[in-house]
Amino acid sequence: MSGDLTLLAGFLDHLAKERGQSPHTLKAYQRDLAGFVAFADDFYGGDWTWASVDRLGVRGFLGEFERRKLTRRSAARALSALRSFYRFLAVHHGISNGVARAARVPKIEKRLPTHLRRDQTEAVFETAIERAGSGDFAALRDHAMIELFYSSGLRLSELAQADVADLDLLSNQIRVRGKGRKERIVPVGRKAEQALRVYLDAREQVANATRGDRRALFLSARGRRLSARTVQRRIHGLYRGAGVEGQRVHSLRHTFATDLMDAGADLRAVQELLGHASLSTTQIYTHTSVQRLKDVYRQAHPRAG
Repeated sequence: MSGDLTLLAGFLDHLAKERGQSPHTLKAYQRDLAGFVAFADDFYGGDWTWASVDRLGVRGFLGEFERRKLTRRSAARALSALRSFYRFLAVHHGISNGVARAARVPKIEKRLPTHLRRDQTEAVFETAIERAGSGDFAALRDHAMIELFYSSGLRLSELAQADVADLDLLSNQIRVRGKGRKERIVPVGRKAEQALRVYLDAREQVANATRGDRRALFLSARGRRLSARTVQRRIHGLYRGAGVEGQRVHSLRHTFATDLMDAGADLRAVQELLGHASLSTTQIYTHTSVQRLKDVYRQAHPRAG
């Protein structure tokens, strides 16, 4: 028989309830492990178990990523999911198989995080402010969202999950629930505070008129909590309005961190603000900051070219 799918379901349940992984992370694990099951069914002819998976099976699975012209980063992520699953099997079910641990991790191409240039940042905020000037509820909300994104360096999921009770505009801070259910307190800048106060007045009217969600910070015109996908779509709308191409919502978080590093912020302070578990994750912004300085140097110095 093929790999026991009940074990896979138990692993995902463990990640959600015991490890507190985010829905986004759970979907990634599920997708990668389901991909391995589909590959193994074909590779072994449907007659295999998790204990019987061998080195050739894992190598063949990773080779599929290259054959399909997928990135090495995707292959490395899938191998990481497989390793985590086998650790779970060893600890909770006594199934010992070290083939995933022994597999070589594909060498990942180094990629600096994308961030908005200063002129792009200004153009996006000018667009948000101009639209909010109409007094339209959605425009006021979008302005508040993008100000909070950039002011506090939030992830998309963190902003979508934010509640009104998390926001403290007397102390200009917000409580954020990050990855692994870890909470942190981050500051809210003055411009974000101003945009949020205007939005909260409009939000109160919408919540009362629609008998909407009293907890959620960011609401639709019907009084429902905005989904992460809707937030994403609204921010991309501001990008398009400002003529900014090729940037993701997450680029605002990268811009927040890069601008702090450019201004001389302490690396560990930036780590705390971003909610990174490891300092090594934050260090990528050191490289981004240095690269920006090199770009400025090449453009400005008469003998740099």
